[in-house]
Amino acid sequence: MTFKNQKIRLIMELRKLGITSTGVLAAIEKIPREIFVPKLIANRSYENTALPLNLGQTISQPSVVAFMTQSLELNRDDRVLEIGTGSGYQTAILSLLCRRVYTIERYKKLMFSAEQKFTYLSLHNIVTKIGDGTKGWEEQAPISNIIVTAAASQVPAVLADQLAQDGTMIIPIGDQFEEQYLVKVTKKKKTFREKKLMPVRFVPLVPGKTK
Repeated sequence: MTFKNQKIRLIMELRKLGITSTGVLAAIEKIPREIFVPKLIANRSYENTALPLNLGQTISQPSVVAFMTQSLELNRDDRVLEIGTGSGYQTAILSLLCRRVYTIERYKKLMFSAEQKFTYLSLHNIVTKIGDGTKGWEEQAPISNIIVTAAASQVPAVLADQLAQDGTMIIPIGDQFEEQYLVKVTKKKKTFREKKLMPVRFVPLVPGKTK
């Protein structure tokens, strides 16, 4: 089966799983996931499963990428802060749905690889940074949308503080070897509301020096 046919099958599966946003589905259809997946397992690019990357990281399963993106309810003029660039696949999807994506990655090798793919795909609205994602990106705050692609034990206060009024954060919460849930955090005035969305499994959000 060709990548084209595999992608069609994946899109149909995502629809059945509740992905209704035409923008999100169109972005997933346009971005070639196979270039973000290690070559040795490229034939599995359109399976609805997480796949391993270098440095103990993973590329999230397409349904989780789609659900997290859909949950942000992005508008074309929005700016998004992504914590954890990883392969760059989620970043690329976001870039087709908003004005600008600011993305932080602590592993230099992963970021270099992702940047090459952004250039190859002519995605010019992505701003990258090597650094500690738990500190956010203060220079871009307040920002209306934050997406975190690694699990924290609780909502990081620093990231919550960088969220704009009426802003939304999508973040996995939970310990690495216990239950994790995708949580939607919304900021209203000076209060935060948290809503559990679905069980997930992510690598942990790690503070500290870059590698």
